[in-house]
Amino acid sequence: MKIIHFSDTHLGFSDLDVVNEAGINQREADFYKAFSDVIDAIVETRPDYVMHTGDLFHRASPSNRAITFALTQLKRLEEAKIPFIIIAGNHSTPRTSTSSPILQALRTLDNIHPVFEQHYEKVEFDDVIFHALPHVNDERIIPDELEQVEASIDAGRKNILMMHCSVGAHYLMHEFGEWVFPKEKEYLFEKMDYVALGHWHGFGAVGKHKNVFYSGSTERTSSSDKREEKGYVLLDFENGPSVELNTINLRRTRSFTIDTEHYEEAVAGLDLSGIEDALVEVVLTNLTTATSIDITNKEIAAIFGTALHVKVKREFKAAEGSASPDDIESVSLESCFVSHIVESVESREEQERLAGKAKALFARYEESDDDAL
Repeated sequence: MKIIHFSDTHLGFSDLDVVNEAGINQREADFYKAFSDVIDAIVETRPDYVMHTGDLFHRASPSNRAITFALTQLKRLEEAKIPFIIIAGNHSTPRTSTSSPILQALRTLDNIHPVFEQHYEKVEFDDVIFHALPHVNDERIIPDELEQVEASIDAGRKNILMMHCSVGAHYLMHEFGEWVFPKEKEYLFEKMDYVALGHWHGFGAVGKHKNVFYSGSTERTSSSDKREEKGYVLLDFENGPSVELNTINLRRTRSFTIDTEHYEEAVAGLDLSGIEDALVEVVLTNLTTATSIDITNKEIAAIFGTALHVKVKREFKAAEGSASPDDIESVSLESCFVSHIVESVESREEQERLAGKAKALFARYEESDDDAL
């Protein structure tokens, strides 16, 4: 028996102000590509079953484009007659009972088995039971749901537990509604042939449990996620099971550090190979107030001109004798910034130039902030 396990596809996710030739947000399109790559692999591999452990969509009310795309791709599994079991994650579960769960739409497809009603359900076949526990908003019911799971184990068939949660605090994503699997119930894992988890975006086994795995997400939802290996898990129960991560191609990420004390030399020494269409993060270190104003994000972006997007982080070096936050009186950010310029720069002419530039930047920010109200 072969089963493919994937998760956290977050269809409809978009960020960055970049659109592709079709007028779609480029990062949204990246998530669609990752999903279709996994479906391609499933159709080619033709496993006995496929399971998705939550967060098919990024939002509980996804766009028409995200819904249409998902249905079109899942129809391919329907046509291939591959059973697909999917549970709702916290991103795909409405926060109120008045909203209709989006996964309900998947019930129109015969070989798709969605579990989304915030209660345990078992999806049964001749050789395997999928014990499906979707995301629940009320964590208090979890112990009762797990009792039902335990009572439904069938020693004559394979038993697979599907959940979207954190198994231990290490796997918390610090998101609304997420819940932690109760430690006193972890003995259940030993009664399962495999425990398929969603929510954490990295692939790997959980702690000492050799049969408990997060498949990870199929794309990156945060710039802090620099994992290059994402894809789907292939389970082979002929010997074990064996658990293998099969990776898909993602947009490249590159990270650079520029020491602003030696700015020109650091920029000249950058290795810019492989940055075309990549997501680039640049950390400017040893900044002073003066150099931070002079080195603009636009200037940094121009250095990495062929990248899809450049994110700039700024690290300031501590000024000698600078006051701690507790010693600073409540003043406006603009006043504090200008005062710091005056204290840090000796030349009166340079003080006036930088202070004027800073005030202009704050004025522009306030105008854009007012427009957003």
